[in-house]
Amino acid sequence: MKYLLFVSVVLVSCFTFSTNGQSYRKISTPEYIDQYKDLAIKEMKRAGIPASITMAQGILESGSGNSTLARKSNNHFGIKCHSDWKGKRVYHDDDKRGECFRKYKTVYESYIDHSEFLVGKQRYASLFELKTTDYKGWAKGLKKAGYATDPKYAHRLIDIIEKHKLYLLDENKKWQKQSTTKGDDKFEITTYNTHVVDYNNGVKYIRVEEGDTFDSVSEEFGLRPWELYHYNDVASDTNIQDYRYIYIQGKKGKAHRSHEYHVVKEGETLHYISQKYGVKMSKLQRFNNLGKSEKVKAGDKLSLRRRKK
Repeated sequence: MKYLLFVSVVLVSCFTFSTNGQSYRKISTPEYIDQYKDLAIKEMKRAGIPASITMAQGILESGSGNSTLARKSNNHFGIKCHSDWKGKRVYHDDDKRGECFRKYKTVYESYIDHSEFLVGKQRYASLFELKTTDYKGWAKGLKKAGYATDPKYAHRLIDIIEKHKLYLLDENKKWQKQSTTKGDDKFEITTYNTHVVDYNNGVKYIRVEEGDTFDSVSEEFGLRPWELYHYNDVASDTNIQDYRYIYIQGKKGKAHRSHEYHVVKEGETLHYISQKYGVKMSKLQRFNNLGKSEKVKAGDKLSLRRRKK
């Protein structure tokens, strides 16, 4: 089975490609997920196949819906005809030249047939003894049962699932779409928000989880990595795992009115205090007449709001 792994590029701009004189708009992986995730969840409930596995296979086998087989024959899983196929056929070069592939009227039929294909083949029977949340077991089982010849097939599926957090589909978590702009370009990101958003001083922040990176968090919330560095007053080589919490929007210019001052304790830094109260470091430096490289010491009494004259 042929497949193309398309990197998740999140653009709403209409890129068009031409084949045989006909143009089409290439869809991104997030768009593909958003369009077909409900089908994957529906089939999971009906047939017991993890939605994450169905989506990952669809992405991998169809190139996020952009392959010729997917566009012209609605075949999103690279399923070949086999002797029991009674439906329409189309021929493509794969492991051999001119191999027979199944052709469907709609993408929905492809998703249904994918489920029926796995349910109806004895070689996949052991997979249905696994939990629908065990996407790694399913990925390895599909490879072992011979779904694809690529020795890295299971690894590729797992990579896609973890990159796009598709395992949350198996738990039926809420899917959210966010939009942002940069100049005249419009970007639309479709992703799961896996972190709980809280507020400090009216500023949104999240608890850092194991495996988080600045790239993954920025992708989740429709931001760019430099924005997170800026919001948290850290350098671009900072390890996010060094922090318990990070802000996902800019800190305020002053602390809440209930916090006028802070007495520095041993081991505290200006950055720690900035994060604690949700106040920009530059403002704390200005309020307290501190130079950019000047450090605070235990016992210092820092103003957290502009001093009254």
